[in-house]
Amino acid sequence: MLSLLALGALPLLDRGGVAREVWQLYHHWYVVLSHGTFPAYDPLWQYPPGAGVVLLSPAMLPGLTYFQAFVVLSLAADGVIALALARAGTRPGRSLRGAGYWTLGLPLLLHVPLARYDVQVTALAVLALLALSRSPRACGAFAVLGALVKVWPVLLLMGTPPGRTTRSAWMSAAVTGSATLAVLIALFGNPLSFARQQGGRGVQIESLGGTVLSLATHAGWPGTVRYQYGALEFTGPHVSTVAHLSLVLSAAALALLVLWRVRARHWTGATPSDAALSAVLLFTVTSRVISPQYMIWLLGLAAVCLTSRHTTQRPVAALLGAASLVSVIAYPTLYDQVAACTWAGCVLMLARNGLLAAAAVLSFVRLWRSTTGAVLPKEPGADTHRLPHGTLSPS
Repeated sequence: MLSLLALGALPLLDRGGVAREVWQLYHHWYVVLSHGTFPAYDPLWQYPPGAGVVLLSPAMLPGLTYFQAFVVLSLAADGVIALALARAGTRPGRSLRGAGYWTLGLPLLLHVPLARYDVQVTALAVLALLALSRSPRACGAFAVLGALVKVWPVLLLMGTPPGRTTRSAWMSAAVTGSATLAVLIALFGNPLSFARQQGGRGVQIESLGGTVLSLATHAGWPGTVRYQYGALEFTGPHVSTVAHLSLVLSAAALALLVLWRVRARHWTGATPSDAALSAVLLFTVTSRVISPQYMIWLLGLAAVCLTSRHTTQRPVAALLGAASLVSVIAYPTLYDQVAACTWAGCVLMLARNGLLAAAAVLSFVRLWRSTTGAVLPKEPGADTHRLPHGTLSPS
């Protein structure tokens, strides 16, 4: 991955400016943040205030350029994930498949992970899930810190076992999140400015809705692709309808997850990570934006699932590996084809998003069946007990 990053000037590796986002955009935001304020009037700034801490972190390595320090910290986060998965995999009833999946899966995305800060966010998510069985409070704290950086880790709390574990994790998340946000508000100006930029987001060309619009161009739809809000998005008739439909689908995904939470009766040590992967998958495929780096989140969560011998998500992990391979063909390798909505670009995005959609449906179905059906066998080494109505939950 480092070699590919060093060879980023090669035509097939740098379409879309993989590394440019760090040394140009991230560094620009770093300069603004170093003056004690968030880039409030920059339409490209769409991230929660915790992202500012990550973008300022290269300052901890003063002997390196911003780009070099950022890559070193990305590699460090990658190492933390690998070590945490390996340690978890050596416990009774656990497996090293998760560590192997992450180690072999991340390079499927070429050098993209080293030039985005999603590895750092994924590290917080992985630590949160792995900490749950021993310290629900640590789980809640890591999850909310990740959410303050890039929102999606809040979904990890959807699968915490009912009862004392959930209360402890959610209370810790509330306290940690409130305290951290208060500190950021005290230290920086305009910490909540990102919210005003999100409403203007359109339909990114790599999203599920974008795939529909790409195919529509071959049926005579007159829309065009334009760079806005930091991504290539569609503009033209009916784009707003597709965007609103995506929001409706996201709301439906949330309703499904809430219904699952109410109906779930059987928990094993694998259920929280299985639920986390399912939740993030559902919100990913219904989003107006599916950037290439989103695959990093999914690979990390799938790796946590695979540390348990009783996970229901093994076939989902296989689909995500295939989706990652297709994803890097689309970006950066043939991104010009995707942007131009050629048949090759359409087929690539149809394949990638089809795999993600299939993974999301399969993930939720397997999660539902494993937790609302017959009682599953107790996971070796898991600290569980039977609650009223036949529920299993870590004590």
